[in-house]
Amino acid sequence: MSAARFVELAFAVTPGATQQAAGYPMLFALIALGSLVPVVPTGALVSTAAVVAFHQTAWFSLLLVFAVGSVGAFLGDVALYWLGRRGVRSKNGSRWLAALRGRAAPEHLEQARRKLDDHGVVVLVLSRLVPAGRIPVMLACLLGEMPLRAFVRGDVPACLAWAGAYGLIGILGGSLFDEPWKGVAVAVALTLLISGAPAGWRRVRRGRGRVAPEGG
Repeated sequence: MSAARFVELAFAVTPGATQQAAGYPMLFALIALGSLVPVVPTGALVSTAAVVAFHQTAWFSLLLVFAVGSVGAFLGDVALYWLGRRGVRSKNGSRWLAALRGRAAPEHLEQARRKLDDHGVVVLVLSRLVPAGRIPVMLACLLGEMPLRAFVRGDVPACLAWAGAYGLIGILGGSLFDEPWKGVAVAVALTLLISGAPAGWRRVRRGRGRVAPEGG
């Protein structure tokens, strides 16, 4: 998805649009869907909605963004975990479990397993706040056969913290400018930068790894 297309989509799901049509249900659906499959950067959706909510006169707009974001993320996580558990229990696996494996680098999965062994559910809570941390930790929980109930207990505070963190980014962007679209641009840039940082760092490390043998 191009940056321009995403900005258009972000404006479509902001609270201002909600008062005219169905912006909050659309925001909820996109966040839940984005938690299942990586179709849109869900953190950026929460941030952009928070920017416009910051400029609304109704004080509860920010609370609605927080509620919609956290509930959408939670339901998407639980659905994905339930689908993954079906794959773990099946002899033939499942496409959902295979997709999770494909999205988690082996070294990140091993690191998540060690942290889960050492710190338990606390790692699950923090995984949503770490860029690219959610899927390896979720996969480690699945492979460790964590019960769904235990996963839910850890995922509730994780989603609340996640929605709060990206909402604060939106509030920051909204407070910097009088015009909402400028705050949206800043919020989108920040969230995309945060979410893309791990992939960029991996590319840099791979590039250094290729150069080092040649230099040697």
